[in-house]
Order: sequence, then structure tokens, then C-alpha cells
Amino acid sequence: MQFPGWWELGDPCAWTGQGQGTRRMSLATTGTFLLTVYTIFSKVHSDRNVYPSAGVLFVHVLEREHFKGEFPPYPKPGEISNDPITFNTNLMGYPDRPGWLRYIQRTPYSDGVLYGSPTAENVGKPTIIEITAYNRRTFETARHNLIINIMSAEDFPLPYQAEFFIKNMNVEEMLASEVLGDFLGAVKNVWQPERLNAINITSALDRGGRVPLPINDMKEGVYVMVGADVPFSSCLREVENPQNQLRCSQEMEPVITCDKKFRTQFYIDWCKISLVDKTKQVSTYQEVIHGEGILPDGGEYKPPSDSLKSRDYYTDFLITLAVLLAVALVLFLILAYIMCCRREGVIQLVHHSAIQKSTKELRDMSKNREIAWPLSTLPVFHPVTGEIIPPLHTDNYDSTNMPLMQTQQNLPHQTQIPQQQTTGKWYP
Repeated sequence: MQFPGWWELGDPCAWTGQGQGTRRMSLATTGTFLLTVYTIFSKVHSDRNVYPSAGVLFVHVLEREHFKGEFPPYPKPGEISNDPITFNTNLMGYPDRPGWLRYIQRTPYSDGVLYGSPTAENVGKPTIIEITAYNRRTFETARHNLIINIMSAEDFPLPYQAEFFIKNMNVEEMLASEVLGDFLGAVKNVWQPERLNAINITSALDRGGRVPLPINDMKEGVYVMVGADVPFSSCLREVENPQNQLRCSQEMEPVITCDKKFRTQFYIDWCKISLVDKTKQVSTYQEVIHGEGILPDGGEYKPPSDSLKSRDYYTDFLITLAVLLAVALVLFLILAYIMCCRREGVIQLVHHSAIQKSTKELRDMSKNREIAWPLSTLPVFHPVTGEIIPPLHTDNYDSTNMPLMQTQQNLPHQTQIPQQQTTGKWYP
């Protein structure tokens, strides 16, 4: 990927109506062209000045070859080194770049590219970009400054602007001057303008697109906005007819007669083309009437001065400490009252002792009780003689230790059942 030095001037060579590829360059532009080429490829440790135009695409290449000679050990003439180098760019005094300026570098072995479309608000204000190069092998760094002097354009902005979505390109491929020149040539053949400029280039990932799968050499896609001084051609208007709009809603490709002029190198998604006519846009600015709910404009924010009076925080510290100590003291007193004055543990012990005393009394009373044995547990008549059998126990018998089931014993007046001996004889 090659980027000639004149490309970072913004648009020193505008397309003319004298045929595809014809460019026009003034003497002043030629001088600036030579100066820019020198500042790009020179190895002098000085700031670089570039002069892009507002509203025109600006591209600046951060070449690895330019920084290789600044990292020790310094290579000898003719010696080739291929150290991985990455770049960090930011606006001087700020952590990031201006909003209109983007940066891309795919790998540490490829060149970095600064690109964007300067705005009219920055015209006449030098924008200093700090460029820091990192050698990923030796961890050495080198820093340069890029001074961007934005110039005003005579015909800014161009009244007719069209944005194309190219599906088979990445942003760094589209930024190459040869590729972008071929695309502008194809647009010129379709549009036939007197003046045609590249306004801006944006990656599809910056518009919410998805990262493509690493198969079949799929690309991210890129949006390219161009501007011209004549109305849109009939070919570009074809995408607005109802038939093509219906095909786009059904995710089908529209029928565009001039698509074959791009198809050889660029695959354009015609459903995503955007045509903007600046001459027909109505201003939507409404005067703000200050009233209820709307604060008056207070102007720019003025930060406090550096000469602020020192404040004594000793009193605040004492007050905070005193409040905390008072709260801790109150909590301590409450806890002491609960633990010492309300001895709930002693009351529980007294209650437990009363229960034990009552249980002992009940057990003593159960030993001395005088009740008759249940008649269902005693035989009433002798099974042989029919005499009344007296109770087994006397009335003063201690029944508290009596088992629930008595063992088999030869009690008096109990009938004995004959038992069989081993000799086969029976005994009563």
C-alpha cells in the first residue's frame, strides 16, 4: 500500500472535466507538494506541517521506515531491520485525538494511517498531534509532532454529496491513493461533475457493522462520501424508484444500470447509498425562548483560579469525632443496662429450680399413693377349685419400681401345667 506525499494535502489535485485521471495543480500547490514530500520522507527530528482543506479527506501515513533509524542500535546504511513498531497518537495536552481524526494500523509490521475530514470550526487553528512510536522488540520510543493547519475551501461544502458503501474493501485499502483514485474516476464517469472531491471515509465497524469471519477473504466494508458541484445523475437516482426500494426491502439487489462501471473493482451495496442535496435542505434551527424550565446561557465555563484560600478542617474533624464518640457512649450505656440491670438469666434459673422442686414432690406423692390394682390384671377365680384368689400384693407394696410386665413364676394358687420330660413320661 503506497500513499504519495501529496495525498495528505487534502485535495491539491482536484478532478477536472478533461477526462478520467486528469488533474490540475497550481504552482503554489506544486511547491507545497514538494515540501510535503520532503517532510514525509526526511529523517530530520523536527515537527511536520501539513495543510489540509476543511471538508476534504485528509490522509497522513506514519511510515515505519521513517522511525526505524531512531531506535538503537542504529542500522548501518543498506542494513534492513524489520522490528515491530506501533504508534500512539493524541492531541497535545489531551489523551485522545480530535473527533474528526481517526487512526488505524492493522499489524506492528504495517504502516499507520491518520485520516479524517477536517471541520470548518478548526479553520485557522493549528492542531498539534503527538505521535509516539514504540519498538516492540527493544521497547524504545520516539516522539514527533504533526502540526495540522486547516485551510478554508472556496466551495465548501459541495452542494451535492453521495455516500457509497463498498463491501469488498477495508478502510486501509481504500485509503491508498491509487484505489481511491480509481473509485473517484468511476464515480466521475457516472456523475459527470465539474469538480469531485472525496469528503470522508468511514469503516463499517464504526457504523455498528460486524467483524467479518476470517473465511473467503471477507472484508469489513467501507463508507466513502464524495461531493460534487452538479446534481445527481439519473443512474444514481435509479435507487430511489419504487421497484428498487421494494427489492431492497426484500433484501434483494436493486437493478442499477451503471453498476457494471464499478463491478470490475468495487462491489457497491446500492441499497445503502445516501444522496444528500444541500440546496434543498431547510434549516431546522429554532430560536430558543428563555422562560420557565430553560436556563439562560451562562457562557463558557470558567474554572476556579489557582489562588484559592486554604481551608482549616480541624474544627470539622473534632465535630465528626465528637459525634461518633457520643453515639458509641450511648450504645455502651444501653448495653450495660441490659446486661446488669435486667438479669433475665437469674429469673430463668429460679423458674427452673421451681420446676425441679415440683417434679420431686410429684414423684414422692406417687410412691405413697394407695390405689387398688386393676381387676383386669388379676385372676378372680381359681380355674380348678373356683375359690376367690387374694391379691398378689399388699396395699403398701411399692409399685413405683414394679416392671410393666412380670416374669413367669410359680405363684401360690396358680395352676401348674404338666410338662413333658425327655424320657417321654408325663408328670403333673
